[in-house]
Amino acid sequence: MAGLLTSRTASWRFSNRHRGFLLAMVLTLLCAGCTDSAAPGEVEMIWGRLGSRDGQFQKPRAMCIAPDDRIYVVDMTARVQAFTAQGEFVLSWKMPKFDTGKPTGINIDHDGNIMVADTHNFRVMIYTPNGEFIKQIGGEEGLEFGQFSLVTDCVQDSQGNYFISEYGVRDRIHKVSSDGQTVLAEYGEHGEELGNFRRPQSILMDENDHLWVADAVNHRIQVFDTTDEESGFKLVKVIGQEGDKAGDLKYPYGLDFDTEGNLLVVEFGNHRVQKFSPEGKSLGIWGTHGRQQGQTHNPWGVGCDSNGRIHVLDTYNHRLQVIRL
Repeated sequence: MAGLLTSRTASWRFSNRHRGFLLAMVLTLLCAGCTDSAAPGEVEMIWGRLGSRDGQFQKPRAMCIAPDDRIYVVDMTARVQAFTAQGEFVLSWKMPKFDTGKPTGINIDHDGNIMVADTHNFRVMIYTPNGEFIKQIGGEEGLEFGQFSLVTDCVQDSQGNYFISEYGVRDRIHKVSSDGQTVLAEYGEHGEELGNFRRPQSILMDENDHLWVADAVNHRIQVFDTTDEESGFKLVKVIGQEGDKAGDLKYPYGLDFDTEGNLLVVEFGNHRVQKFSPEGKSLGIWGTHGRQQGQTHNPWGVGCDSNGRIHVLDTYNHRLQVIRL
């Protein structure tokens, strides 16, 4: 059962830290169906808990939100679970092969289908919103052109071409034809230089076909114009550098745009969400390290629904927190 915790509890204080944590957990489990509005930066809702049953998570590693606000989450059990925007369980399915490793990325294609980065099987698996298998992209392991290593995410450009990120030895971005059959180009190498990557964990494509890459281990976001006539992949800007101040980043793992076109970045290393303007200016920060409401423990993902609510995948707390930033 997914639980909800209202924002009013954020002002409670207990002299005994452990008793406060225990009470917060009990409330999370018992307050199913509670809703509340929250001021910017306050927690509006918490749902999910540790477990392997429907609506429970074991280290959820990626999430995405469909245009109808259905939320898809993949965790360490290699399950994809779908929820309403209120955290109500809808359905789930299991990845067909998971003995070698679990998926670390998930996204929505132009047709509303679900693209799962089946990381350790070197491929992207595409499903209908109800979990029916459609097709596979990749699957051949290797470092040569047309082969894949540890796939992390997948997006499409305006022409339907797929861009697939991977890490390992090469750390690169593949461009694949819209039918998913032909690798058209590859960009980047493993490295710290601009245009190269160290674990490109999450990617976004904007309406101008600019690709936003969470270059996690380089602690930055790199943005590329994928329509550049000369190279097809021109660096436009870089956001962030390693640190914990506003504008800094530490292991950015998840990306999404909010309803106003601002960039949302979840930082695995800083245990927080940071909002940036399209130009790269820090507009706000939410979260600190911990297990209480309003705190996160190594979050992996972030998504914004059509109402502007931000859903934070609080990975090592096995839950999602919903805020407005």
